[in-house]
Amino acid sequence: MPEIFEIIMIVSFGASWPFNVMRSYKARTAKGKSLSFLCLILFGYVAGIISKLINETYMANFASKWYVLFFYVLNFIMVFADFLLYFRNKKLDKIAEQNKE
Repeated sequence: MPEIFEIIMIVSFGASWPFNVMRSYKARTAKGKSLSFLCLILFGYVAGIISKLINETYMANFASKWYVLFFYVLNFIMVFADFLLYFRNKKLDKIAEQNKE
């Protein structure tokens, strides 16, 4: 039963990341984005993934509970995509600033 609530939490968080990634992609600017926030979220997902991998009870039942780890990894990938877009957008901001001068 705890896994069900964990899945609900992870899916709820994960549902917002695709929209955030698309907004970052379309905005073409890093203004309003926090790199430290993205790093903290990535760190949290890495900690969650590691906690699953070192949990003997979870790993013993991995065949029937693989989906929990799947959602952690999926969310990490989405946040990492937004992380990469931050640097692309930062570069675009710099180019736009140079073109103003």
